Amino acid sequence: MRGLFVTGTGTDIGKTYVSAAIARELTSLNLKLAYYKAAVSGSDCIEHSDAGYVRDHGGITQETDSLLSYLYQKPLSPHLAARGEKRFASMETIKKAFNSLKDKYDYVLSEGAGGIICPVVWEENCHILYQDILKELKLPVVIVADAGLGTINHTVLTINYLQENNFKVQGVILNNFDKDSLMHTDNLKMIEEISKVKVIATLAKGESKLHMLDKRIDEYFEEC
Repeated sequence: MRGLFVTGTGTDIGKTYVSAAIARELTSLNLKLAYYKAAVSGSDCIEHSDAGYVRDHGGITQETDSLLSYLYQKPLSPHLAARGEKRFASMETIKKAFNSLKDKYDYVLSEGAGGIICPVVWEENCHILYQDILKELKLPVVIVADAGLGTINHTVLTINYLQENNFKVQGVILNNFDKDSLMHTDNLKMIEEISKVKVIATLAKGESKLHMLDKRIDEYFEEC
């Protein structure tokens, strides 16, 4: 099985939109792809959640219940939403769900929530950040960042943090990218020059197809 994890520089920068675009690329190649999100908040049912969006817009046909493990209603950080519902994520449950997909599919695309330090459980007896989930799943990472103002700082800091914690960063995907914008094209150049990590794709605002800058997106998935 080959896998890839999608994280972002923060909330609402387009991880889910980009994840759906990645999924479309793979399913259009007739590759057997599953999607998995450990925990998501801000929805009352899977169909209306980030996971439901990726399934419906990415050409994914897996069973709905296998798309995610924990769904919380309030639009809060997962750890706070979990505390309100008194229903906390378990790493063992997450690993079991992910491994079940590994056994059935050739590719698994996993998406985080918020940024890589997003807390999923933060109680006195248990701390789980999304980086802990990533460590257990043993996946390489792509970082979704907005193409606009401020992205150099946010993106380079995220890259540095992931690399310092021994995660493999495959590259950056710039969302809402305008190829005719001097700022956007310079942001791309500066991210690469400062971090020494490639921007592997861009996605224009309102478009659904990734513009790959080097190789196909499925080539960034790795065996796990």
